[in-house]
Amino acid sequence: MSKSSQEIIALFDKYVIPNYTRYPVALVRGEGPFVWDAEGARYIDFFPGWGCNLFGHCPRPVVEALKSQVERLLHIPNTWYTEEQGTWAQLLSERSFGGKAFFCNSGAEANEAAIKFARMHTAKGKYKIITFTNSFHGRTMATVTATAQPKYHQGIEPLVPGFVYCPYGDLAAVENAIDEETAAIMIEPIQGEGGVNIPPTGFLEGLRALCDKHDMLLIFDEVQTGCGRTGNWFAYQHFNVVPDAMTLAKTICSGVAAGAFIAKAEIASSLRKGMHASTFGGNPIAAAAGIATIKMVEDENLLARAKEMETRTKERMNKWKNELDIVEEVRGVGAMIGLQLKIDGTPFVQRCMENKLLINCTHGTVIRLLPAVNTPFDVYDEGLDILEDALKKGA
Repeated sequence: MSKSSQEIIALFDKYVIPNYTRYPVALVRGEGPFVWDAEGARYIDFFPGWGCNLFGHCPRPVVEALKSQVERLLHIPNTWYTEEQGTWAQLLSERSFGGKAFFCNSGAEANEAAIKFARMHTAKGKYKIITFTNSFHGRTMATVTATAQPKYHQGIEPLVPGFVYCPYGDLAAVENAIDEETAAIMIEPIQGEGGVNIPPTGFLEGLRALCDKHDMLLIFDEVQTGCGRTGNWFAYQHFNVVPDAMTLAKTICSGVAAGAFIAKAEIASSLRKGMHASTFGGNPIAAAAGIATIKMVEDENLLARAKEMETRTKERMNKWKNELDIVEEVRGVGAMIGLQLKIDGTPFVQRCMENKLLINCTHGTVIRLLPAVNTPFDVYDEGLDILEDALKKGA
């Protein structure tokens, strides 16, 4: 017999370390834009899998690809070749800047690879990496140090040396921070955890010019923006700039754990043999999901769909901005939306959940939506109605 939410919560209380803030709901099933709890209540999910579930829950083409794969090969070490991993790397390369891939299990691992890569590639004595305020790069010791938000550093000091923080969007500050020990700049082209922040015009292009001038690497953290979320395959494609390397995770496997680091082909060998590895990275299951994800984006024309979702969302939310004093700004690209409030956004998460809509609040005052790019528009409108009602009652 299946357990109730309270019974599942009691199980966690007894056996699971409580390092997450969890909502008092146990989810048991998902399909598309919906999830159901143990009591059978249905929720619209506008933040599926913390942004990992690009197509929502259990997309059929990905599920079928996984079923086929698990009957043939679950896991082998990276001392052997598999067609699936090679094909996945090819598909990512051909849709980006023609680089080579290293596969791992998460965004933090991909960013660890990027940090090592920057130090191994550049001249001896160059080890510093410039990152930015309101960033988020992961939870390992190096990636949490790269993350410039102090709240993630408390209690785990001393941090890893070699990271220099600059204000996001301030090109002059970056130029002043560069010295003979600077190896790279690492940045989210569009910040996610920091509030869905869009770079000022010319900023990313300016970073590219500085890296070229000072023989540094430009690394884009596309963990949240990659694989179609923004309406292009990768967020850098919205700007007149190409990075030397980028990191991916979240959406690339539609919810299956995976990450990737991709470097330009001419410099990729700087990640030398024996210097970095991942036991489960690029395993057949992840590769099958990654291939199916790319195919689904193309078969269902979901890049265009994400752009249509952006237009629809901004049109609706800008009306809220005109009508509700608590709404300050609407930001976003594709199916990556940030609604900047003038007040704490946390209570709206609770109000929406009570009305069967799941959303996120980040950076204190930003309602963040990362909906499935193929959410039916009648369902999407229903979810936006719930959010609008919560905002009006809180205004």
